[in-house]
Amino acid sequence: MNRTWALFKAHPYISNVLGYTTLFASADVIQQSVLGGKHTAGSTSEGSTGIDWCQTARVATVGFCFHANFNYQWLRWLERTLPGGGVKAVTGKVVVDQLVAAPLTISAFYIGLSLLENKKDPLEDWRQKFWTSYKTGVVYWSTMQAVNFALVPPVARTAFLGGIALTFTIFLCHLRQKDSHKLE
Repeated sequence: MNRTWALFKAHPYISNVLGYTTLFASADVIQQSVLGGKHTAGSTSEGSTGIDWCQTARVATVGFCFHANFNYQWLRWLERTLPGGGVKAVTGKVVVDQLVAAPLTISAFYIGLSLLENKKDPLEDWRQKFWTSYKTGVVYWSTMQAVNFALVPPVARTAFLGGIALTFTIFLCHLRQKDSHKLE
């Protein structure tokens, strides 16, 4: 554990971004294997496990290119803007996070995956699922981010966020796949 902590302190950006991306992609694998995710149209990469690795690669790409990097910078900005772990600072961080970051990250998830899948209307999933995702996220993320901001050292917050994002990303992947197959 001391080596892991030393790695985070020595290379916080790389450790946080790679950790977050790994957890983000793992959420898609879990969703497919445990919750019975269905393969998207045109998918040809099905392995013997029934996992659509192309879908997981798309989720990892969105996670790496946007979510991990955005969250790393976002959490640093929040800490500089509202420093500390007291009730007032944590409450301020949670409110700003839910008003600014939550809509951006949910939108990036749906629109990013739709673009990577070359969907005719890349906003369709976003229009259909944004509000359900946002309302669910406000309840989940307000609690989880309060814990993150109050108890986790700033150097490890993005990786911790990746860990708690695992559950929410499973929900997003499942919601996206479940409703997509009603249309097929």
